[in-house]
Amino acid sequence: MLSYESLINILGIASILTIFALVIYLSAKMEQIKKQQAIINELKRSLNEMDEQAKLIVRTDLELNKAHEELDKKITGLYALQKLSKSLSTTLEEKQIFKMIDISYLENLGFEKACGFLLDNNNEFSCYLSIGYSEDTASSFQPKLKQNKEFYLNFIKQERPISSLSKETGLINVLKETFDSTSFVIAPILPNEGNRGFLVVGTQRTDTKITEGDEELITILANEIGQALENARLFTKTWLAQQDLEKKVEERTRDLTKALNEVKLISKRKTDFVSSVSHELRTPLTSIKGYASILLAGKLGEIPEEIRERLTKINLHSDELVHMVNDLLDISRMEAGRVTMKLESCDLNAIINKITDLLSVQTKDKQLDLSYKITQNPIQILADKTQIERVLINLVGNAIKFTPAGGKISIETKELDPNTIQINVIDTGYGIPKEAQEAIFEEFYRVDNAINQEVKGTGLGLALVKSIVEAHGGKIWVKSELGNGSIFSFTLQRKKS
Repeated sequence: MLSYESLINILGIASILTIFALVIYLSAKMEQIKKQQAIINELKRSLNEMDEQAKLIVRTDLELNKAHEELDKKITGLYALQKLSKSLSTTLEEKQIFKMIDISYLENLGFEKACGFLLDNNNEFSCYLSIGYSEDTASSFQPKLKQNKEFYLNFIKQERPISSLSKETGLINVLKETFDSTSFVIAPILPNEGNRGFLVVGTQRTDTKITEGDEELITILANEIGQALENARLFTKTWLAQQDLEKKVEERTRDLTKALNEVKLISKRKTDFVSSVSHELRTPLTSIKGYASILLAGKLGEIPEEIRERLTKINLHSDELVHMVNDLLDISRMEAGRVTMKLESCDLNAIINKITDLLSVQTKDKQLDLSYKITQNPIQILADKTQIERVLINLVGNAIKFTPAGGKISIETKELDPNTIQINVIDTGYGIPKEAQEAIFEEFYRVDNAINQEVKGTGLGLALVKSIVEAHGGKIWVKSELGNGSIFSFTLQRKKS
């Protein structure tokens, strides 16, 4: 048997082992508890994060819903503005512009009340629009606006909208009371021309909250109204100017018609006078030339040489006077429409060849080089051959007169199109000043210079040429520079094959 002491030792050892085991067990348990606590803490942290994320998701969802509602509201408002803008563009009457705005457009914009004001010629505000207001309320606007007139004038000058979002509580309360609205937007109407004003839209609904988007939409609407007013005023101004212009044109037309009739009458009297005088001159001229010819022929006896020279001059000047009388008669007949061109097919090359041959003696006497450039194939024109010869004789004759010895004169033809031919008479003469290049085709006009004082002429040749060319349906003009010669050009119709 174990002794008592041995038993005590064994029990002590066992107790020690037990305590040691308990310590190890407790240590392990504590470690396990720490791990579980760490897991619990991690779970708490995760739960907190999830809670925050959930709150964020909810907030984001609410914001998205709010943004979606705002976007829907803005789209609806923009669509309403588009339709209203189309309506405003259909009228050009200032009084009709505000009548185009009705309650349906306001409801789409989120409002049920609107009023519009413009300054009149007395610089007072007049009401042009009232929707959603009773007559009594609408009639109360005028004295209230007059009382705070300076505020509204400054508001228009600032060119910025104001709404119930403003933090100026005192001002907002006054405007709420004036326009009977818990929420409102006021935007200036700013046409470039004419009187300005402002537009007010509002609502009494407490569930409707004004946003910056509402301010933008109402500002756009006010700008559309301003543009429509400007277009209407511009149209009115243009229409009145047109009426005034039409009146002036009508008056001027009457004056011009009266003046034209007077000119026609004077022209007819002049033509009749020239024709009459020309006929009256022919008889004595014929007699003078006849008697001069009889005396020169010696049929009444021999005459002294001095008298012969004077009779020769009488005969020569009689021929010049007859030529001038004939030109005057031809011009007057053409102006009166009593001359009919005998249009027939003519060879232009043959006409030019004939004229250059006819005037070759004069060019040789003056030592001038006369040439012509014509095509190998005949150019058939539809013209009065005799009259076209007169045109070329006058033009080439003038070139001979005003081209100094040793100069050149040429005639050229040029096809403008299959139906039109252009004839140019070119010289290296003294030239014509620019200011006289249109006047030289008028009757009796002669350029006032030293050369014309030396060269004889009546001032009728080019007037006759112009009449003949225009009677053929053509045009005549001149290009010239002083000291560099002249180019006289005219057009004729080709004979259609």
